Amino acid sequence: MANPAPASQRGIAITEHRLANGLRVVLSEDHLTPVAAVCLWYDVGSRHEVKGRTGLAHLFEHLMFQGSANVSNNGHFELVQGAGGSLNGTTSFERTNYFETMPAHQLELALWLEADRMGSLLVALDETSMENQRDVVKNERRQRYDNVPYGTAFEKLTALSFPDGHPYHHTPIGSMADLDAATLEDARAFFRTYYAPNNAVLSVVGDIDPEQTIAWVEKYFGTIPAHDGKQPPRSGELPAVIGREIRELVHEDVPSRALMAAYRLPHDGTREADAADLALTILGSGESSRLYNRLVRRDRTAVSAGFGLLRLAGAPSLGWLDVKTSGDATIAQIDAAVDEELARFAAEGPTAEELERAQAQIERESLDSLTTVAGRADELCRYAVLFGDPKLVNEALPKVLDITAEEVRAVAEARLHPANRAVLVYEPTPVDSDDSDDSADASDADASAASDEEGAAV
Repeated sequence: MANPAPASQRGIAITEHRLANGLRVVLSEDHLTPVAAVCLWYDVGSRHEVKGRTGLAHLFEHLMFQGSANVSNNGHFELVQGAGGSLNGTTSFERTNYFETMPAHQLELALWLEADRMGSLLVALDETSMENQRDVVKNERRQRYDNVPYGTAFEKLTALSFPDGHPYHHTPIGSMADLDAATLEDARAFFRTYYAPNNAVLSVVGDIDPEQTIAWVEKYFGTIPAHDGKQPPRSGELPAVIGREIRELVHEDVPSRALMAAYRLPHDGTREADAADLALTILGSGESSRLYNRLVRRDRTAVSAGFGLLRLAGAPSLGWLDVKTSGDATIAQIDAAVDEELARFAAEGPTAEELERAQAQIERESLDSLTTVAGRADELCRYAVLFGDPKLVNEALPKVLDITAEEVRAVAEARLHPANRAVLVYEPTPVDSDDSDDSADASDADASAASDEEGAAV
């Protein structure tokens, strides 16, 4: 009898179930450590919002921690943390997720808590909790966006990259005006529409007994009724390239000039997106990247230079470039150097050594994300919700490692050029020594790490 293949070749063991009410359940058994992760993805994010009610998906994520029929106020946090677990939730353009990592013997508690708020949150949702979390989200916006240098860059570039009326035109944080305008009935209608078992995927990973786990899931989630009122999100399709450069100049109290840009790239889940990820890794990920070597080390016109991929499944992904200048360096100098490096890369492609290094870096990052039971649970939900099949998680890394240098060069040639980008230029406003109270906070909000996630406050 042949020896079984190593676990690294077999991939993650996955079993799937579906309850009568439509809830998809994905299990992955792993007895290495006595912990279990619960992850629940709802197929709702900021792309499902309508004009005038932006930020509602993120606001509702916060409301989910405000109590339900059998758990009052901050009880969800208290019960999980009191049992030795950790938890949180985040909102993106494309989904909202909630997750707990528990000692294995406390798995039932986590499942009960998630089912209780899925099935009964409206019992506890009132004006008091609505106002409380509205203020929390508005304060989060001030701290992360409005009151830090470069803080609104992500929001501005997203709006430039996706035209007005596009479902990805606004970010999950929403606007202050729309947060103020949201009513209790808006929140209740949002819950009834999207927080239904047939609009969710539940994954449980770790030291579990699959039969017992499914019995608990059936016990706690099985009686929650399905809801068929959800409308599909508006199409996020756009032409492959923008067709021109869109540029905006921003004068703010920032530490230095900055050039930030978003390039329209292939949809997540495609081979072309993987090739684009490799291209951006070679060009702008870490101190060995081409842009860092050119701008920071050689020219000394920048103090930082990064290029990363914001993967999107329902719309074109975005390549995020972020360069902070050094000393008196001008944006014209940065522009010229960036365009020269991108043009050279598009013409010549990566070297064999660069491609191997980039694939190794992505492989390490991918394996790191799968090291924990929480990371695996999240990835299983991601592939189930966005691509329809959690087992695709086992195919993702081999596909990246199969990308050729020519594919990387081709996507750079097709997409990484001036006619396919939105650009944001920051110019510092003059400092008035007689009016120092108007200066911005000195903390740095690095848009190179632009994220589409807004998290719940603990």
